[in-house]
Amino acid sequence: MAALPETHDCEWRGEAERLKGELIAAQDRLGTIEQQLEKLQRHVFGKRSEKMPSVADELRRFNGAPSREQTLNRRRENRQRKAELPEREIKHEVPANERRCPKCGKTDLKKVGAGKKTVVYEYVPGHFEKQVHLQETLACTCGECLVVAAAPARPIEGGQYGPGLIAHIVTSKCADSMPLYRLAGAYQREGIPIARTTLGDLFHAAARELTPLWDRLLALIAQRRLVLADETPIRVLDKGKTRKGYLWTFRTARGSGENELIGYCFSPTRSGDTPKKVLGGTQGYLMVDGYTGYNRVTLPEGRTRLGCWAHARRDVFDSLKTSPEAQELLDLIRDLYRVEHEAKASGILGTEAHSELRRERSSKIIQDIERWLAEQKKMHPPKSPLGEAISYIEGQWPALTRFLENARLPLDNNASEGALRVPVLGRKNFLFVGHDEGGERLAGLYSLVATCKANGVNPQAYLADVLVRMKSHPAKNLDDLLPHRWATAVADSS
Repeated sequence: MAALPETHDCEWRGEAERLKGELIAAQDRLGTIEQQLEKLQRHVFGKRSEKMPSVADELRRFNGAPSREQTLNRRRENRQRKAELPEREIKHEVPANERRCPKCGKTDLKKVGAGKKTVVYEYVPGHFEKQVHLQETLACTCGECLVVAAAPARPIEGGQYGPGLIAHIVTSKCADSMPLYRLAGAYQREGIPIARTTLGDLFHAAARELTPLWDRLLALIAQRRLVLADETPIRVLDKGKTRKGYLWTFRTARGSGENELIGYCFSPTRSGDTPKKVLGGTQGYLMVDGYTGYNRVTLPEGRTRLGCWAHARRDVFDSLKTSPEAQELLDLIRDLYRVEHEAKASGILGTEAHSELRRERSSKIIQDIERWLAEQKKMHPPKSPLGEAISYIEGQWPALTRFLENARLPLDNNASEGALRVPVLGRKNFLFVGHDEGGERLAGLYSLVATCKANGVNPQAYLADVLVRMKSHPAKNLDDLLPHRWATAVADSS
């Protein structure tokens, strides 16, 4: 058989290469579409067991059921919480027609001890009251002067609503994600009709009064060596329609030995201006995902960036359907968390012993992950689901492995993502904020309420107190009114 002319051979090889390239591109697109379809189906129709399990669930399955001691400790804690509830004794007397022996009919019955005890846990609804304050008025015999007792302290000058009511409005919206129109309905049932517009006015009035506190909270967060940050979209009303704004959270790490501080900021865009405004000019570490908006504060002269293994794990899990071999990487990431779990169980978090544990075990796991990435990268096109997950991890590699430098550095950004759960629930319930200024005030009150909850402070009691004290409290001692300092002051005074 005669050989093909060299020209035709080159054309044939070129056409084959072109078709091969198109095939690879089509396979990439197909894999991406399959991943998107599977992810959407899992989100909309999937059972909870089909969704990505948390690292804690993975560790529980890996380590087995909780020990008997752990179970007993949980039960003991639950009993202690119940024992701390306010207790009211209700006496039940035997009716007069039953105060006789059912056998002999005698009526001279005697009491036996304190009686039979039955414990019932009940909900007692809160209530409103109309307070009528009578200010004593004294007249001098000279007929010239009157002495009048001081009026009750009110957070809003000239207002007829007390600090407890305003604190309840703020707590209901910022802690319980209740829209104001639902709150107005609840108040109506309790016999105090307040229009939704009035509730909105009181909410914004509280935000204006407390602005110095959340500004100070963000300033203190920026002073911390380690800050965790994240952001989520929120709708803003704009001329009959809505547009997208963003709610940012900046918080300190859990278990750092210091009080947890959580701050929020609203911005009309997702640009890096907000991180720059909050953290610009500060040094330390910043735990975030791969979003480039944080680059303005993590450049060489700014904070050192930490990568989030939970985010990387999420991308790998999303590729599992089309690339089952991704399970190997998920297992390696789980092993990283297992080291942290053991450090926590041993009570050595953040210590030199924890650093040693990371050097001995975590560093080896990181090496195994690096080898796995290098091997699998050759077999998965960059645009395939697993290829994109690998590219993300490799692009974040210095930030993802920086936790090995210091035992106080966390593996992930779950704490700041967790701080956005309440705002995300609120976003579903009240849909949008009325304007940018409203978004800023909502973020400020979220900051105070979230910091209260992080430090075990009742936000209702805290807000009712500081709303009255803000007007007369010395500006130089403003920190005493922040949630974590307020709790200590209350404990000391009691």
